[in-house]
Amino acid sequence: MGLGPRAGSGGVKNRMGQRRTPAQLRPGLWILCFGWFCSTAYAQMKIPPETVQVWANKLSVQLREVSTTYSGAHILQKKLKDVESSIKIVEIDGREQLRDYADDIERMLGSKMKSVKRLAESAEDADLYHDFNKSLQFDYYNSMLVNTIDDDGNFVELGGEFPLEENEHFNNLPVNTIQSDVQVPTNVYNKDPNILNGIYMSEALNDVFINNFQKDPTLTWQYFGSSTGFFRIYPGIKWTPDSNGVAAFDCRNRNWYIQAATSPKDIIIVVDISGSMKGLKMTIAKHTINTILDTLGENDFVNVIAYTDYVRYVEPCFKGTLVQADLDNREHFKVLVDELHVKGEGKVAKAMKESFKILNEAAAMGQGSLCNQAIMLITDGAMEDFKDVFEEFNWPDRRVRLFTYLIGREMTFAENTKWIACNNKGYYTHISTLADVQENVMEYLHVLSRPMVINHNHDIIWTEAYMDTVLFATKAQSLLLMTSVAMPVFSKKKETLSHGILLGVVGSDIPLQEVMKMAPRYRLGPHGYAFLITNNGYILAHPDLRPLYKDGKQLKPKPNYNSVDLSEVEWEDIDETLRTAMVKGETGALTLDVRASVDKSKRPLFLTNDYYYTTINDTPFSFGMVLTRGHGQLMFIGKVSVEEGLHDLTSPDLSIASEWTYCETDIDPHHRKYTQLQAMIRYLQGKEPDLECDEVLLRQTLFDAVLTAPLEAYWQAVMLNASGVEEGVETAFLGTRSGILRLTRYSGIETRIARKFLTLADKENLFTVDHFPLWYRMAAENPPGRFLYYMPVEEQGVKDKTGTSKYVIAVTAVTVSSGGRTAMAGAIGVQMSLEMLEKRLWAITFQPDDTDCTDVEGVCPLSCQSSDVNCFLVDSNGFIVVSKEKSEVGRFFGAVDGSVMASLIKSGMFKKVDLYDYQGMCRTGHSHSSGARPLLSPFYGLSAVIKWFFSHMLMFLLEFNFCGLWHSDYVVDAHKAKKSEALQPCDTEYPGFMLDFSIRETNSLIKCGRCQKMFVVQAIPESNLVLMVVQADCDCSRQYPAIPLEPKEIKYNASVKCNRMKSQKVRRRPKSCHAYHPKENAKDCGGASEISLSLALFLASLFTSLALRRWT
Repeated sequence: MGLGPRAGSGGVKNRMGQRRTPAQLRPGLWILCFGWFCSTAYAQMKIPPETVQVWANKLSVQLREVSTTYSGAHILQKKLKDVESSIKIVEIDGREQLRDYADDIERMLGSKMKSVKRLAESAEDADLYHDFNKSLQFDYYNSMLVNTIDDDGNFVELGGEFPLEENEHFNNLPVNTIQSDVQVPTNVYNKDPNILNGIYMSEALNDVFINNFQKDPTLTWQYFGSSTGFFRIYPGIKWTPDSNGVAAFDCRNRNWYIQAATSPKDIIIVVDISGSMKGLKMTIAKHTINTILDTLGENDFVNVIAYTDYVRYVEPCFKGTLVQADLDNREHFKVLVDELHVKGEGKVAKAMKESFKILNEAAAMGQGSLCNQAIMLITDGAMEDFKDVFEEFNWPDRRVRLFTYLIGREMTFAENTKWIACNNKGYYTHISTLADVQENVMEYLHVLSRPMVINHNHDIIWTEAYMDTVLFATKAQSLLLMTSVAMPVFSKKKETLSHGILLGVVGSDIPLQEVMKMAPRYRLGPHGYAFLITNNGYILAHPDLRPLYKDGKQLKPKPNYNSVDLSEVEWEDIDETLRTAMVKGETGALTLDVRASVDKSKRPLFLTNDYYYTTINDTPFSFGMVLTRGHGQLMFIGKVSVEEGLHDLTSPDLSIASEWTYCETDIDPHHRKYTQLQAMIRYLQGKEPDLECDEVLLRQTLFDAVLTAPLEAYWQAVMLNASGVEEGVETAFLGTRSGILRLTRYSGIETRIARKFLTLADKENLFTVDHFPLWYRMAAENPPGRFLYYMPVEEQGVKDKTGTSKYVIAVTAVTVSSGGRTAMAGAIGVQMSLEMLEKRLWAITFQPDDTDCTDVEGVCPLSCQSSDVNCFLVDSNGFIVVSKEKSEVGRFFGAVDGSVMASLIKSGMFKKVDLYDYQGMCRTGHSHSSGARPLLSPFYGLSAVIKWFFSHMLMFLLEFNFCGLWHSDYVVDAHKAKKSEALQPCDTEYPGFMLDFSIRETNSLIKCGRCQKMFVVQAIPESNLVLMVVQADCDCSRQYPAIPLEPKEIKYNASVKCNRMKSQKVRRRPKSCHAYHPKENAKDCGGASEISLSLALFLASLFTSLALRRWT
């Protein structure tokens, strides 16, 4: 370590601060020293706190000089001081602002509902006056075939010329805004008479689509989904097939269709798993269950029961109850259904009784949907009709409908199976192939829709948030959260009234980002935000909703992205007071002290939030708004002339928040070509007086442009200064509450380290619909005038171990005062390279050999470059900004040195903050309950496969409809069939740390076995940084493990997990329910489907059969 005596005269202290031993000391004393004292000499190293304090003060002066000089913060603060007499600071009235925002959202959504109503009326009128023509010949634009040319250079049938142009309003997709076209699923014959008549009839919607779009140019996709399977969409598009080259999309599977077609429902799925269901029957049965589950939504309730000679709940936790059919529970059921195995004898009576008990108890206790109730019986035959069970539980009211699905080719017990359905207001279907599943399952929706159709109740429904990755194969669309508004379309023909014929569903998509633009960010402040939830408490829009996760390099939707509860994001609302009030549709306000976080959730903040909430009339949604106490509640308003403001608004260094709405450019198609800045300038110049603009925001933007204009000249002057710009200073920037961003680049793109910083790709540091820039939010919680220094936290797996591309941001808040109030006017700062900061720190913390050490108690001279000590510059959240080891830069200090961090936490200099994430994704193995025998010889499995293959090949060929292979929905997805997923949704907890600024310095000795580690920590004045000097040669890692920031999964025991899964939170049921109508024709209850084989398939089967006979 080099701790021995230094050369020189006897009166000078050595590096340990001890006087030299006189030369005449006896040798025995030296032996004693080396034998005991010197064995611990390195542990008694003393780092002089006063030396570290001097370094900290010097660094403070230099940092402030660099930050102030290159940012121009003093110029902006002086300018604000000059205008204090001409500005006014107002406090935002949260309740009034809430009403304004809610009214705007109501008007916007109301406009969409009117468009959908017009579509429904037109579709019903068109059907009323259309006579079915079985021999109708009609060419239409098939979206899969349009613009497709055959080998002869001619357009293929149903694929004529269909002009398409890229349209920014529709995510730059090529569309036809003067014509709709039609998509037909591959499993549906596109020239079937029912299809042709429906398409011909729905041609009348073309004019309505166009008129709707002209009346409300903010409309996006409008469509009609037919009950026969075709899908008419406007504007017309070229349909993108799936990876198999087919149109797997079926509109009847979509949530908007299902919700509009039926009222809420309680469903018990009862499946036969007796021995007779083995093989393909069980495969069909599982697919039927999954298809039924896919028809359920968050307003429905469900359970799944399997039976042999006893009743078995697929999920034992859900015994005797109904659970909400949200995405989480539906996917959970699918995993468990996949693990079902056949055995024993089937006795359905017990399962039927159990199902009735569940439904009756739910209705009696006010649980479930309190609307439709149904039992879905999936079996290969019923040996009796169970009349006694129905007499006991369901007759004469027949409140519970029974739908029966006869699985397989055998028709022996078909009559009993049909009788059960027909005598309980249900429907019977026969499913002999996988391809039959989809169409037959959909029949139950038509039955449940009958009372609503007969009554002609056109209930408008709104869906939960979703990402439609199927409809449009573009990245922009797939990552866009939206909701749909939809309405059923009925047949008004008198002759079919009692049948309650559902023609289809009309609807339109509304991007949720467009809805949230109705709550402008500038009025909410740096930490304020707005959010929307459904009647079930699930989030539609919230800045903390994270619907995507990273799987390797690929972004994917989380399995439960649209069933994230408000209580899982606003987790400080422990008693769910906020959630309960909003779900009930109340209007009110609530104040909560919350732990928030920024910078990829690594930097905690303590905030006091005022929540304001209300319901959005005529929708199932509730709207909430948050204002943060202090700067979030105060706004300053200034006045300048339009001429003066326009001059400064056109400065080349100025930009505005491109995602904000300064002026509505979407209303008039001619305005869509303008950026927000261009639209604002043209409006102010009087060139586009028809533009609808936010006058308050425009006035504030003009004022901020004038207010910040001197910085442009100042930054230019700094660049032209004779001494030049110091190497490493790269960008000066500022931002204001009105969304103005000014910046200047002190260094060129070739030499700049932070090339992405403040570019369009750097969303985190720009003004967006969801948030203010990160540096603005951090500055807001820092005392005005004091610079805050930080390095952006890097994502896991992309850390730069060399440190060559890392950079540091210095930022401070600027304020303005008037009438006894002080408001935050903006944030200003400078971005510099890490290397520049390192050079300054190493220069300051170096003491040459000729340093005067007379009054120093401890090591002198001392240098951070010495191997004796490790020096760190650490920010107020514990992240290393500077270290000798490049790989440590950007890491949490506790992960590098757990001993010192533990001591700092114990002393109170750093405080631990517990944070929670209920949207986490964890790597968890899936435990199976299957009876598989994994330890058997692989030859056992191989022989079993061969045996099964030959014994079932012929039966399979006869039963299976190969046309179904073309529909991806009919084939079990290999990914879904996996027994375990790499990442699964989970709840996690993780720590954050905050510096206590009242503690300016500390030092201590840490006992670590045979050595003691000394450290000194000194706060850097006028900053959020601390300088740490730590003894290097004492390893304490065995006694003090590292303190990681990585989240830990919260493990729940089986009981807690079960209660969480089946718990029914407060929810607001849909207002309408259509479960019964006396004129319903219950005799229309289905019939057996004939097995149909194509000639080619029959011949292939026959050939295979003959070949097998010869081989055997």
